[in-house]
Parts: sequence; structure tokens; C-alpha cells
Amino acid sequence: MLKPSLQLRIGQQLTMTPQLQQAIRLLQLPSLDLQAHVRETLETNVMLEAEDELALDASPDVLREREEAAAPAEEKYTELDGHSTTGDQREEPEVEIADEAWGEQTSGVSDSSWSGDDDRSGDFSDQHGQTLQEQLIEQLELAKLSPVDRAIARVITDAITDDGYLKDDLEDIRLSLLPEIDATPADVERVLAAVQSLEPAGVGARNLGECIALQLRQLHHTTPARDIAIRVALDHLDLVASQQHVLLRRQLRCNESDLEMALALVRSCHPRPGAAVNPSQAEYVIPDVFVRRTDHGWIVEINQATVPRVRVNQSYANLISRAPDHAMLRTQLQEARWLMRSLEIRNETLIKVARCIVQRQTSFFELGEEAMEPLILKDVAEAVEMHESTISRVTTAKYMHTPRGVFEFRYFFSSHVEAADGTEMSSTAIRAKIKKLISQENQENPWSDSKLAEILSKEGIPVARRTVAKYREGMQIAPSNERKRAAARAS
Repeated sequence: MLKPSLQLRIGQQLTMTPQLQQAIRLLQLPSLDLQAHVRETLETNVMLEAEDELALDASPDVLREREEAAAPAEEKYTELDGHSTTGDQREEPEVEIADEAWGEQTSGVSDSSWSGDDDRSGDFSDQHGQTLQEQLIEQLELAKLSPVDRAIARVITDAITDDGYLKDDLEDIRLSLLPEIDATPADVERVLAAVQSLEPAGVGARNLGECIALQLRQLHHTTPARDIAIRVALDHLDLVASQQHVLLRRQLRCNESDLEMALALVRSCHPRPGAAVNPSQAEYVIPDVFVRRTDHGWIVEINQATVPRVRVNQSYANLISRAPDHAMLRTQLQEARWLMRSLEIRNETLIKVARCIVQRQTSFFELGEEAMEPLILKDVAEAVEMHESTISRVTTAKYMHTPRGVFEFRYFFSSHVEAADGTEMSSTAIRAKIKKLISQENQENPWSDSKLAEILSKEGIPVARRTVAKYREGMQIAPSNERKRAAARAS
């Protein structure tokens, strides 16, 4: 029989302190989420405050120092030619970090207010105006409908998706009106026809064929091939998709010219009429770092607009030092200091990783995608002496503004292929070469995937046909037979 007993064991285990957990959480946040988190913390922690853009009591000496710190200091940037002056070996290019002492800047002048009073988001907001449902209801108010029909129409418009299609069955709509309105199926069908007559044309359709037919019926009845196009939309879209034009012409009993005009009318219709009213909201990417070339070489600098400018409220902190019984305020003071330190760690890690990427991908910045070097997370982790998981967090949803465009940090990481001479080549560079070859091919006789693989092999890049096909599909480039047909139609 087992007896309960006490045993003493000595062991080791890793634990994450609250400070480390917060630093890791802030490290993986995108800039917009980080700003939202800091604003939320400002509302709940009285020991933390946003910095003013310019302190009113600042002395002239302080103002002069701030102006000198904000002015461009080109003499600080080291030259980055990327080549050694002695021997044939290539040296690791050295990238200068602009504004490296970020921890000291947290108490300096901010380019943007963090108090929430200065909201500049309206400069970039996408003004949609009315939604599709609002526009339909506004049109229904002007229509000559009875109160019962108007109530039925409102239920129908609520069941219309953003694309403009009716998602619910008419019987379900009729049952949802009970017991207030006891409508017949014919009543619902009649009101649906009234809704389908509204703008945009094709709204309220139950399928693609009906959507196209509704748009075609708004054309004048004397429009050539209008009736044929309506028949195609309602009954023969499958034949159009499979390009069986001979069978389609036989079933419609029309000549080739009428069929071509009918297909042109069908193609001119909008398959998603509601999308014209509810356009997708533009998403803006805010770069976390800037990379630019100067006379002295490449430099990396943090985007100060994304850096939260917060500080500890010294008035409250001084009160706590004289009154040691405020436990809650002491806790908030500690949390405020943790947050500021976590922001420093995030910024320092971000700039280190960005600098390492620019050092490894200098050829890309100078020559383009075809010069992209193979790079994996482990390479950067070893260079900056951090764990791969940390590099993974800091490169996710972080963006770099460069002379060649805005890229996510992840863009610079890719698998590699060993070339014939033993060197390694980035898969991004191979994709760029494939895209360049296809752009230079004879459009009337385009190269197949096998031919592309053969050309790359002759250039010392041994890749299989299926690899070429995978890269081509990833770039959304059609196969050779479709490219040939597209060239024939264009001619």
C-alpha cells in the first residue's frame, strides 16, 4: 500500500518574467497595433503620460540642442561601398544607423502628438459614403410602394450581400415576416422584382445568370443581340465558361456574328454590382524603418512617426516617494517603467535586424531582384546574436521603405538553390529571372516550362520543370498555351 510522503528535489526550469512577456508581446505587434496598445495604456495608467510636441518652459539652449539633433547629420554616416580596397575578398558592408540612441529620445521632441488630440487619420481615410443597403432604402422611400410592400422590401434589402446578391430564400423571407405581415409567395416575388429594378443594375439577383440578365434587360429592346445575350445569361453560362461556341450557336440557333455581339454584351456586365457601391477600403502600409542611399553609402533610420512618445509622470512619481502607502500607484509606476523599457527593446531589436538585412541584401538594393541573396532567419539570428523566434517576431508585419519600394521584412528571406558553380542563389532571384525571360519571349511562340528550365540550366541555375511551374504560378503568370492564345486574340 502506497503511503503519502514528502520529497525534496532540486531542479532548474525556465520561467518568463512579466517584463519579458511584455517585451515579447510588443516586439511582434505591428506599428498600428502598438500605437493602439500604448493609447489604451495611457488611459488606464495614470503614471504614464504622452509627451507634448514642444515643452513651453524649454530654455533656448534646449531648443537649440533639439534643432541640432533633428537636423540632418550627413557627416555621421559611414561610407558603404561594399568592397574591400585590399585583396579580392569582399567585406561585409557596414550600414549606419541613424538616431541609434532611441532610449534618450523618448524624452525629446515628438513628430506627432500621442495625446489623441491631433488626429491626422482623416487625411488618408477612404470616404465610402452610403452603403449598398442605405442606397437601396433611400430609393425605396421614393418608390410608390404600400406600407406593407415597403416593409417586405426592407427585409429583402437586409438579406442582400455586399456583392449585391440575395442570400436568403424567398420562402425564408416570407416566414420571417410572420406574424406581423402574412404575405403570399407571390407578394414577396412581386416586391423582389421592385427591388431588382433599383440601382445598381443587377442588385437583388439570386445567381450570376439572373444578375447579368437584369443588367441586360435595362438595355433598349432594339439593342442588337440583346435577347440572345439574355438567353445566354439565363441558360448557357456553362457553355460560355467552357468556350463551346459551336454548341452554343447550335442551341441558340443564331449566326456567328450575333453570338459574338451577345457574348460581348454578357462580358460588359458587372458580376458583382454591389462592389461598385461598397468598394474595399484601402489599406495603408506604414514603414517601420527607412533605408536610403547617400553620398556616404546606405543608412537605416527608424520611422519616428511610429515611435510612441511616452514618459513617466514625474509629479505623481514624486508624490509616491513621499507617501509610501500607495500600493496601486506603485504598481502602475512599475508597469509604466516596464513599458518604456519594452519599447526601447523593441526599437533596438528592430533596427538591428533591419541593419543586418540591408548588409546582407546590398546587392538587391543596388541591382534589383535578380541580385537577391539567399537569406534565412538563422543567418540573421546568428549575426545579431538572438534566437530565431525573436527574429521571426520582429520580421512579421514590419515594413521597410527603400528606394525600390516598400517591402515587408519577410520579403528578404527566401530559400536557396545551389548553382552549378557551387554558389547558392535565392529563389526570389530565380523568380525574377523567369519573369524576365517570359517578358522577352516571342509571344506567338512562348516558351514552355521545360524550355525555361533548360535556359536557366544553361545559365548555371539547375531547376526542374515543376519548380519553374510552381514559381510561374506563384507569380500568377499563365502557362505557355494560354499566353499564346492571349497573344492571338490581341493580334
